[in-house]
Amino acid sequence: MTPTDTLRPIRIIAARRWLLLLFVACLVALPAIGRAAPPSAGDDRVIVVGGDHYHPPYEFLDEDGRPAGYDVELSRAIAEVMGIKVRIELGPWSEMRRKLESGEIDVLEGMSYSEARDATFDFAPPHAIVHQSIFARRGTPPVERLEDLRGQEVIVQRGDIMQDMLIERDLGAKLFTTDTHADALRALAAGQHDYALVANLPALYLSRELGLTNLVPVARPFSLRYGYAVKEGNADVLAQFSEGLAILKNTGRHQAIYDKWLGPLEQGQGLPWKRLGLIGALASGLLLLILGGIVVWNRLLKREVASRTEELRRQQQQLIQADKMSSLGVLVSGVAHEINNPSGLLLLNLPVLRDAHDDARPILEAYYRDHGDFPFGGLPYSRMRDEVPSMLDEMLEGTQRIKRIVGDLKDFARQGSPELGERLDLDEVVKTAVRLVDNSIRQATGRFETDYAGDLPAVWGNAQRIEQVVINLVLNACQALEGRDQGIRLTTRHLADDQAVILEVHDEGRGIDPAALTRLTDPFFTTRRECGGTGLGLSVSAGIVREHHGQLDFASHPGRGTTVTLTLPVASADDAATSHQDDR
Repeated sequence: MTPTDTLRPIRIIAARRWLLLLFVACLVALPAIGRAAPPSAGDDRVIVVGGDHYHPPYEFLDEDGRPAGYDVELSRAIAEVMGIKVRIELGPWSEMRRKLESGEIDVLEGMSYSEARDATFDFAPPHAIVHQSIFARRGTPPVERLEDLRGQEVIVQRGDIMQDMLIERDLGAKLFTTDTHADALRALAAGQHDYALVANLPALYLSRELGLTNLVPVARPFSLRYGYAVKEGNADVLAQFSEGLAILKNTGRHQAIYDKWLGPLEQGQGLPWKRLGLIGALASGLLLLILGGIVVWNRLLKREVASRTEELRRQQQQLIQADKMSSLGVLVSGVAHEINNPSGLLLLNLPVLRDAHDDARPILEAYYRDHGDFPFGGLPYSRMRDEVPSMLDEMLEGTQRIKRIVGDLKDFARQGSPELGERLDLDEVVKTAVRLVDNSIRQATGRFETDYAGDLPAVWGNAQRIEQVVINLVLNACQALEGRDQGIRLTTRHLADDQAVILEVHDEGRGIDPAALTRLTDPFFTTRRECGGTGLGLSVSAGIVREHHGQLDFASHPGRGTTVTLTLPVASADDAATSHQDDR
């Protein structure tokens, strides 16, 4: 037997061992390869999104054990607009953070940003700003800064940004960790330790839900950017969530989700609007009851009309204002407190930002030509170069529209003079009224048309009261529609032979029964009482039109719609002389 024959079995055994090791290595690498494979369009890969299981209102498990909250709804919306599949997994925060580091999940839907974390994770543009607060029991000496916690016993959530920062800054506080914000607040409320350092909105939410009435926020040391985070280097997943978030912000859907989950808590820290609204509603109801009594009393005691005229006029003014406030309740729902301040700030800053971008664009273009594409706001510069200017222009246009709408609302809500001495352009009055009810129109129909005559002769009267009449007519038309495919049309015309201008409001709604047409302007008569109608809108409108020596006519066929015609006399020289004499 030759030496070669002797070594052959040894070589075969060695080769088999190498093949076995190679096979085991492939089995170990396959899951990692599957996780690392970038998602593509049409790919069936499911992206695992992690989050805290008890961090309301951002993310939590509801009563049925399903993920819910602001972060969860935002993640599902991004998956929808990007056409990707996601599976949301909520658990203890420290465990979710560990799973992201180990690659067991792809992305965390809500993580606060810090420079230390940026060394381990990559962050998308923030979708919220989280304010951190120091909570204490009532009567505990207040603190103002983190440095004031030196030597104090402080409760933080395990793995939370505040634990990271207190350790990083080495402030000398004695840290006690819990699994959730709720555990931290319960421990503090039970008399354990001195302070809890937690996120402000979740803490306020949990304090209210858990009935922890002895806890108060004593300081808000700083705020942090809050958004999606991936393991460093996972650029594909990060890009998809960044792009999806940008789409939601541009379409307004992100703001709607934000307002749904976080808006009520943020507003709850200011004035008690719900309580004020209830008081206002009760006051309006009381005024309506008083008016009803006056109407009945006036019909029974016609002999005393002369002595009661001034009192009736005063009560009629109260009714007009009460009906106006009822309309405003529909028009201004969702408008934030002091909206003029942020819109003014936007109007001031957006042109500056646009000029700054225009100045920086040559530098960016030069860098792009020399170095190729690069990230710009979380997206490639080649894409953002054309989108940023249009985004700024759209934001400026939207802010200007907000300012116009708020101005119209303020003018409409202001208690006006009862005098009828203004020269009115009916077209302009109708345009203002349409702007005020724009939201109701868009919700009611997809077919709203206007046909303004232009160059209408002037009318003497009170613009604020005529606006109220037009608003009532348009809202009634919206409420008569049975589907968005039915339309509304507004038409203004000049009737030269009759020396009058008219407004026609035509809807394609359900129509009115002929027997009810003659009673439409009677006080408290309504065909919509089961839907909350009071029967005062058309009654008040008819009174205003009579004051202006005008006429309100109705034509309707059940199932074929309704046409309401408002006729007002054209201002004449005699009207002007009379108006100036009244002014004197």
